[in-house]
Amino acid sequence: MGNPKGVERDFDSLERRRLKAARLFDRGLNQGEVSRQLGVHRQSVSRWHQSWRKQGTKGLLKAGRAGRKARLQPSQLEQLSRGLKEGPEVLGYGTSLWTTWRVADLIERQTGQKYHPGHVWRILRSLGWSCQRPTGRATQRDEPAIRRWKRMRWPELKKKPSESGAP
Repeated sequence: MGNPKGVERDFDSLERRRLKAARLFDRGLNQGEVSRQLGVHRQSVSRWHQSWRKQGTKGLLKAGRAGRKARLQPSQLEQLSRGLKEGPEVLGYGTSLWTTWRVADLIERQTGQKYHPGHVWRILRSLGWSCQRPTGRATQRDEPAIRRWKRMRWPELKKKPSESGAP
């Protein structure tokens, strides 16, 4: 099961609806009537009723957070973001290029948490960073000569369709 792409669920309102169903069950209403009053499918009401009978209202509460809790706290993520903006040279690296190994090293130095470089990209993406490689340009680059070459020589080298019409 899941949600269509881009659709987020309001888990609080879903829980309120289930709790409203529990109050209706308490009043003695049958599943069909609860389904009609809440405007939900009868199969959902049947599941809710079964949970309500076994566990009471507690069985209809939302499950809570799924998955493992994050190892980095929001304050540590802010600290990491500041460290990333300072650049890898501050840590003693020779170039200004962040790699996942370097970011993993930064995380360990700042927070004491060890992350495998293969998982660091998730943290970077959550901070709004993306995978990019800076474009390198030669320092001795001659822009006017490049423009001349593109204008004069490139058209001579470029393939032209044959006159016979063959591909």
